[in-house]
Amino acid sequence: MRRLAAVVLTAAVAAGALAGCGSESWEKKCTTNADNVIECTPEQRPEAREVTGELLDGGTYDVAQDRGKVVVVNFWGSWCNPCRAEADDLEGTYQATRAKNVAFVGVNSRDDRDSAKAFERGRVTYPSIYDRDGSVALKFDVTQVSTPATLILDRQGRIAAAIRGATIQSVLQPVVERIAAEGTG
Repeated sequence: MRRLAAVVLTAAVAAGALAGCGSESWEKKCTTNADNVIECTPEQRPEAREVTGELLDGGTYDVAQDRGKVVVVNFWGSWCNPCRAEADDLEGTYQATRAKNVAFVGVNSRDDRDSAKAFERGRVTYPSIYDRDGSVALKFDVTQVSTPATLILDRQGRIAAAIRGATIQSVLQPVVERIAAEGTG
């Protein structure tokens, strides 16, 4: 029951805090395809907020260290069944695109560290930020982050695409490859 309350509270806080500052929502300027992927042209892309924090396995991560790369940011929790379902597809996309100068980082929210580590073990090889209180997700006031959710940042650190909900490799990988093919322009 506490997990359900945490999920409901997270969604309510995120929806309220992330609804924006009175400006038109960025995704309304972009296109949403049949797979529910929101994609923006380079001119429409908002700057992403910082993605920083302590990693589950120690050390720290700062998205600035990956500037010049396409960065896929996946918000997940070990308590989230759709997150479990998409983990293999995220790892498959990571393995298929990392040679194209693509980085992946997970953001584990509303979880305890041991459960999060157990969830990742054997599923993914890219790092995850431990975001117990959801503060990383709350920095994204340009989108409504849900769990799971995936943001794809272009090489300039702008939000190029978003997927609200679970994804699969056949949907995610072509989007990541299109953004990676843009180069550094």
